[in-house]
Amino acid sequence: MVHESMRLLYSLGQRFLDIVLGSLCLCLSTVSAATAAVDPSGAVSLPAVSIPYSGFASNEAHKQFVESMNQPSGPPPGASLEVTRRFYDAFNSNLVGRMRKLYSVSVKSDTIGGVVTDVVTPQTGVSRENQTRVLINLHGGAFMWGARSGGLAESIPIAALGKIKVITVDYREAPEYHFPAASDDVTAVYSALLKTYRPREIGIYGCSAGGILTAESVAAFQAKGLPTPGAIGTFCGSVVDVKGDSSFIAPLLAGQAYTDKPLSAFDLPYFEGVDSTDPLAFPGLSERILARFPPTLLITGSRDFAMSSVIRSQELLTKAHVTTELHIYDGMWHAFLIYPELPESIAAYAVIVNFFEQHLDR
Repeated sequence: MVHESMRLLYSLGQRFLDIVLGSLCLCLSTVSAATAAVDPSGAVSLPAVSIPYSGFASNEAHKQFVESMNQPSGPPPGASLEVTRRFYDAFNSNLVGRMRKLYSVSVKSDTIGGVVTDVVTPQTGVSRENQTRVLINLHGGAFMWGARSGGLAESIPIAALGKIKVITVDYREAPEYHFPAASDDVTAVYSALLKTYRPREIGIYGCSAGGILTAESVAAFQAKGLPTPGAIGTFCGSVVDVKGDSSFIAPLLAGQAYTDKPLSAFDLPYFEGVDSTDPLAFPGLSERILARFPPTLLITGSRDFAMSSVIRSQELLTKAHVTTELHIYDGMWHAFLIYPELPESIAAYAVIVNFFEQHLDR
């Protein structure tokens, strides 16, 4: 997930810039402020520099970062969709294997509302407090892959640590399907669960494409007259398109080639033909829709190309008087949460569990 997003979205997508420029001034004594140039448009030209890894990140994260950036991180260039999906399924399946050594869970396939899902529960059973609660996970994967194995990688730690049932949804993906197929599938699952759970007992969360889809789904519920869920989590993707400083700078901090034209989510096949002003695709375009959002948890990393969009999402939600909680993990890249051994991931899992514990009814 992290690799496909870095490679795919970068090749397809003023706050963070301040952080990076501060790092240059503090860490690179050979480069003076005079060597940077700002043109009338506000574009900053910088000399070639070497930016150290974060001094706040864990040793485990430092090791994983170097390993990930220096090893082949995706399918062969020009690989077919079938080969690419197979690659990421193997990548995610490896993560699932590592997670199952750390967390004891039961996994059962089920069809809910006509949609294929995997239901993840703690091996010791759902806690008494969570008997009437449930979480829906929406996996990442650029709206093109990540089903099943990717969903399990995002669900296992939360189910085990939260002692709660997590249902991960195998929603329809591109290029076979296009917006709003995925949010229609989430709506079908949510509608079915409303027959058993009250809306405020249901939480929804997702990472990357899943974070975007979580926001889209809440907007879709409104459009269809369904009640608002109790709380949501949008991680490394949220209510607005990928833009801002981090979309330019994060690729450099992840060892990627610089591009002056990072492409937006609308360049993904899933959004083919979609109006870029459609608030059902990006609810941040409508304050009226945002005003009806439930409490929202936002998570990102300082080296995530989506960081600026997540920060902007939190600003818009706050302006709409929505209860929000934003966590930014220094040195962390896009979708870092899938690496279960990282202290930062473990900390994020605890944040997610605590957020839903606080905001879902019981």
